[in-house]
Amino acid sequence: MNNKTMKLAEALLLRADMQNRLTQLQSRIKSSAVVQKGDKPAENPEALLREAVGVLDELAELITRINETNLRAKLPDGRTLSAAIAQRDRLKKHHSLLLAVDEASRSTPGRHGLSEIKWVPQFDSNKLQKQAADIAGQIREINARIQESNWKIEMGS
Repeated sequence: MNNKTMKLAEALLLRADMQNRLTQLQSRIKSSAVVQKGDKPAENPEALLREAVGVLDELAELITRINETNLRAKLPDGRTLSAAIAQRDRLKKHHSLLLAVDEASRSTPGRHGLSEIKWVPQFDSNKLQKQAADIAGQIREINARIQESNWKIEMGS
């Protein structure tokens, strides 16, 4: 991989491309790993494996550079990109948790026997949905700040 300077957003796109390339190479390797006796594989599995290992090496170098940039670069509010990403990840998990709790509180277990059992939700669904919507807004806001910074921040070698 060359060490030219690029925007962080470009590096993130390159990372995604490399991860997709690895997935494709793995599939091609698996398709060529075993053939019927007397046949030849459609592609050389050893060459594909060498190529995949090379992509892994490049990817590791790129991810290191991205992580170093995220630790160094700051958003306009003074937080590092790493801190903002961690906050975003926490918000996403909180959002998922609220949605799961809301779903669980609105469902009732199956009936048991002939007597009907009364189930009482322990959470206010409207309150959970409002909290989830508020957090979704925070996620959108922090994503926008992160994306904007990614296109401004230069990632050095």
